[in-house]
Amino acid sequence: MPYAELPNMAKPFKKQPTKFALWVPNVSGGLVVSKVPQRTDWGLDYNTKLVRIAEDGGFEYALTQIRFSGNYGAEYQHDSLILSAALLANTSRINIISAIIPGIFHPVVVAKHGATADQIFNGRWAIHVATGWFRREFDALGVEWLEHDERYVRSREFVEIMRGVWSEDNFDYDGKYWKISDYSLKPKPLTIPDRLMPEIFQGGNSIAAQKMAADVSDWYFMNGNTLDEHEGQIDFVSKRAAAIGRRVRFGVNAFVIARETEAEANAELERIIAGADIAAVDKFRDAVREAGQATKEKIGMWVDSTDRDLVQYNDGFRTNLIGTPEQIAERIVNLRKIGVDLVLCCFLHCHEEARFFGERVIPLVREMEQADPMCRFTVI
Repeated sequence: MPYAELPNMAKPFKKQPTKFALWVPNVSGGLVVSKVPQRTDWGLDYNTKLVRIAEDGGFEYALTQIRFSGNYGAEYQHDSLILSAALLANTSRINIISAIIPGIFHPVVVAKHGATADQIFNGRWAIHVATGWFRREFDALGVEWLEHDERYVRSREFVEIMRGVWSEDNFDYDGKYWKISDYSLKPKPLTIPDRLMPEIFQGGNSIAAQKMAADVSDWYFMNGNTLDEHEGQIDFVSKRAAAIGRRVRFGVNAFVIARETEAEANAELERIIAGADIAAVDKFRDAVREAGQATKEKIGMWVDSTDRDLVQYNDGFRTNLIGTPEQIAERIVNLRKIGVDLVLCCFLHCHEEARFFGERVIPLVREMEQADPMCRFTVI
C-alpha cells in the first residue's frame, strides 16, 4: 500500500488538552549521563510503581526504551516489548509505547506482538519506531548498517507493512528491504472510538525524519529545543501531511526539574551537569555522529548539541522545563500554542518527581489552558 494512500490514524483535529508521557527507565544509569545520585532503577518493580504513579497523576502515556548494547552508562537493559506487556498488565488506563528498531526487528513480527497486546490490554499498546543511531548494536548482531536517510526508507517500509497487515488480509508488499506475500494477520488489533489501529510514534528531527512523519506516522517526537526550532519542524511536517490529507501530532522531549523556587531548580540542573560522566558523554557524542550531522542538510538530532546538552541524551534540558511549577506550566502552555500536543517527561528521581509533577504542574496547565483562548478545549 503506497504511503500516500494510508489513512490518517490520528484522532480528528480538535482542541485537546496537552497530553503527558513519561520515559520509563528500563535501562540502567537513569535518564542523565551524570554521576549525581539518581533514585531510579531499571527493574520491573520500580517501573511498575512508577507507571502507576504516572497513571494516577494524569499522564496518558509511558515510553519504554530499546537497547541491545550498553552505552553512555546503560549497561543493563530490559526488552521494551516484554516490559511493556508487564506494565500494561499492572495498569488500567495509561497507554504504553514500546520502542523498536527496524532491521533488528521484523515488521510482521512486531505487528503480531502489537495486535496481541492491543487485544489483551484493551487498545492501550502503541509503538515508537526508532531508526537506530548506535552502529555497534547493528554490527554486533550482524544487521546491515545503513546510511542515515536510508534508515528512514527502511523505517517507512516498516510502518507501511505494519499498517497493511493490521488492516488487510492476504497482504502483499514489495519493498526495498522487505517483501511480504499473501499474509493474513489474525487477530488484528482492536478498532476503538477515535482510533482505527495502534498509534505509531517516531522521532528524528532531520528532514528525512520529518518527511517520514508527515507521510506515515501518527506522532512525531522532537528532541528538546527552542520554541522557534520546534515551531519550524511542526510547520514543515504539518504542511506536508496536509498535502496528502493527513494530520500528525507532535511531542517534545523535556527533562523536568520542578522545585518550589527557581533558584532550587537551577541549582539542581547545575549539580547534574557538574557531575557529568565525561567519558560516557564522549562515547555518546561519538556514537551519534551518524545522526543528523551525517545528513546532506546537516539538520537533525544532536547537530548542534553541546557537551552540556548531551548530559541528557535527548537534549531534554533545552526545552527549559526547569523552575517552579508555575513557570513550567506556563512554558508548557506556550508549547501548546505552537502546536505541541504532548510533553515527554523525564526526571532525576522518577517516583517522587512524577508524583510532584502530577500534583503540582498538570493541574496548573489545565487551568492555564482553559483561561487562554488559543489553548481552550472542550471538557468531555
